[in-house]
Amino acid sequence: MAGLAKDGGTARAEVIKALIENAGGQMEVVYYGFGQADLYVICEVPDSVTAAALGIAVRAAGGVDTRMVPLLTAEEIDAAVRLPITYRPPGR
Repeated sequence: MAGLAKDGGTARAEVIKALIENAGGQMEVVYYGFGQADLYVICEVPDSVTAAALGIAVRAAGGVDTRMVPLLTAEEIDAAVRLPITYRPPGR
């Protein structure tokens, strides 16, 4: 928040964009909010390891608390429902 107050939203968004791009990803958009979360970043990164590395780096810097939510495309969900998964609910 100190960096945001000092540099402004556009400058911080550029820092976030550089961080993601340096990790091989692409930033789609940054939104600022108020309430439970102050910042929303939608980006694409190569894999889960890269996502974890970004989260670790940001958290280790001590500036923010991060939560990552993987987003799946409709095509990825289509592939998931075609996987032959067998599950037996409890009690059956």
